[in-house]
Amino acid sequence: MKAHWWKALGIILVLYSIVMGFLGKVPALWVLHETIRNLYFHVTMWFAMMTMLSISLGYSIAYLRGFKREYDVIATEAANVAMMFGAVGIVTGMAWANFTWGEPWPNDPKLNGVAVGMIAYIAYFILRASIDEQSKRGRIAAVYNIFAYVMFMVFVNALPRMADDSMHPGQAGNPGFGGYDLDSGMRAVFYPAVIGWILMGVWLVNVRKRMREVEFKFLQNELD
Repeated sequence: MKAHWWKALGIILVLYSIVMGFLGKVPALWVLHETIRNLYFHVTMWFAMMTMLSISLGYSIAYLRGFKREYDVIATEAANVAMMFGAVGIVTGMAWANFTWGEPWPNDPKLNGVAVGMIAYIAYFILRASIDEQSKRGRIAAVYNIFAYVMFMVFVNALPRMADDSMHPGQAGNPGFGGYDLDSGMRAVFYPAVIGWILMGVWLVNVRKRMREVEFKFLQNELD
């Protein structure tokens, strides 16, 4: 049980952030009002997604160095979990945008960049599914994963900062949340939420990895 302490910590932090996200005190802000609570859910999804994508990238690079099947599996499942976080991040972001900006998907460089970045990863999964031979699939997918990661970071982080018409906090000269409304009370919920969701993401990757290992052994037995 001692080896699983981080799982318990992840559950506690996520439950804490959910309860405090709905019931905790938040600053009264113009325009945002109570929707600032979405910071605990929407922004934390992006932190968790970026972490999972970075893990996926790291294991893709490791696979290219040694062609170990386990690394390819972890890279794939980390990308899968990242897209799950990304989907939740988009849904919560659309709800927030609809309230604060008047529509769920305005013509904003950050939003459009996220769409392009996630399409790049959808292409990653399609590419994997189109190649039958395992080692060839792993090598090609790992190389593409590196490209997809760089492309995602450019479209989601670099280009929106260079644009002059983004409405997102921290983009196009707009102040980030920490600059004007993330007070000490919100930080006490926000940072534990980030850590909690990242831990939950790592847990999900491990679970999915074990599932792939069971499937692989089953297929091996079938072939034998």
